[in-house]
Amino acid sequence: MSHERIHRFLAERRPPTPCLVVDTAVVRERVHELTTAFPGAALRYAVKANPERAVLAAVLAAGGGFDVASPAEIDACLAVGALPKALSYGNPIKKAADVAFAHARGIRDFTTDAESDVDSLARFAPGAAVSVRLLVDGPASATPFGRKFGCTPDQAVELLRRAAATGLDPAGIAFHVGSQQAEASAWEAGIAAAAKVFAELDGHGLRPRRLNIGGGFGVPYRSPVPSLAEYAAAVSAALRSYFPGGSPELLLEPGRAVVATAGLIRTEVVLVAERAGQRWVYLDIGRYNGLAETENEAITYRFGSPQGGLGACPQRGSGGRTPRRQSGLEACPQTESGGPVVIAGPTCDGDDVLYQHTPYELPLSLRAGDQLDILDAGAYTASYSSVAFNGIEPLRIYCLD
Repeated sequence: MSHERIHRFLAERRPPTPCLVVDTAVVRERVHELTTAFPGAALRYAVKANPERAVLAAVLAAGGGFDVASPAEIDACLAVGALPKALSYGNPIKKAADVAFAHARGIRDFTTDAESDVDSLARFAPGAAVSVRLLVDGPASATPFGRKFGCTPDQAVELLRRAAATGLDPAGIAFHVGSQQAEASAWEAGIAAAAKVFAELDGHGLRPRRLNIGGGFGVPYRSPVPSLAEYAAAVSAALRSYFPGGSPELLLEPGRAVVATAGLIRTEVVLVAERAGQRWVYLDIGRYNGLAETENEAITYRFGSPQGGLGACPQRGSGGRTPRRQSGLEACPQTESGGPVVIAGPTCDGDDVLYQHTPYELPLSLRAGDQLDILDAGAYTASYSSVAFNGIEPLRIYCLD
């Protein structure tokens, strides 16, 4: 995806690094692409991916709603003009006070997966619609949820019956196949399990109507992933197979798929060193100020030059040589050969190493003061940034309207 507007902004403004720049036009485009791929489905953007006000406003302008996980996220969405009916509280882990807060703000859709939480909802959000989250394995997911969320189909039946008995609306079933899911077929198991729950509840006189298939649609960082059309085709085929009488209402909760490709991080090289025969490149961004998803090298970002090329000669930052300008953008004199590197962050923590096992190459001429771009970095970067570990401030964000 072209980042021409972002590169122009960086060339003209020259903000201090590291910084994340998000093109909200791309956010709007991605919402439209998702709703086109899944016609009739309600989209609830996962706010945790990037909660910037301009991002939320772009999602809203494109017709999307919001998956919220805390009182702060609720207030952020309402502040940009979202209606309470466009918000769903998707976090099963919540205090009773959070439930009461959400209900007072007009939120009427909740996800749950535990008996005590159902009771809390019945008390503090009377009459609300609830979906029960199933435990679904996502083996091809880059960042799976493990066993933290969800319950078995039998437990889901009992929880929805309990919800109905306590005056709640047993709306349906939810599941999530893990973030950055590379297999389009991964949703089939969750859809099949949901169909069994629906059939079992029908025998108890309950008619759930909604199926929340979560997010997880992948972004092609360094490896290919299915297109949105391929994801949608696989989901549609599974729905036809397991719900032959007609599909339930479909709800999507994408985060990464909405905002990742809209963002680019500009970073500066702090140090280049040889250690035990390996070339180490230390950046001014690391695990604690924006790149938390490099833990276990789960997300492998692409690097480029400030001119958008891969493996090209880097721009010089303050204190380095100044590249020539061309059409308002910095241009690099020539493409240079690259060599293998270990890439690390700037802190005193030994775990602040981004890529030690995943093969990466960067220009051999790279030195302190050079700048690089980290592509497709709009999701789970600034929102994961620490407050001030090692005295390093959180990742700066600039949003282009």
